[in-house]
Amino acid sequence: MTDQRLASVDLDEATLPSATAEIEHERRVAIFDLVEKNVFTPEGADAGPYGLKLSLQDNRLVFDITGIDFARTYALSLTPLKSVLKDYLMICDSYYEALRGSSASQIEAVDMGRRGLHNEGAELLKARLDGKIEIDHETARRLFTLVCALYRRG
Repeated sequence: MTDQRLASVDLDEATLPSATAEIEHERRVAIFDLVEKNVFTPEGADAGPYGLKLSLQDNRLVFDITGIDFARTYALSLTPLKSVLKDYLMICDSYYEALRGSSASQIEAVDMGRRGLHNEGAELLKARLDGKIEIDHETARRLFTLVCALYRRG
């Protein structure tokens, strides 16, 4: 096996919820971070790198993966992720609000909760991809960030 990583990530614009300029920026940063460093090995693939197109369809997160002599699509229900997605996005809003006027200890407490939920979401996503796509913890974190950016509405 060679070059087991993502070389590109695209979002299906037709399936994305409307977004503010801030959310669009979050999406671009999440894609950049994911492509910059990742471990990504689809089951049954021999050689990368891979391209990934993500979309939201019928309450599913759809992974369209292409590579050298490889193409596969996986659709994961968002239902198991919805609770952690909603909680994570809510605590992110609290974190940004805290940055505008809370004490350092309050900001740190909210940030610890935010990081904990981020890790929980990453591990849940990694478990949902088990047997389909092998990823490491950091790639799972970056993918979860992108899923949040996809899920968040403007």
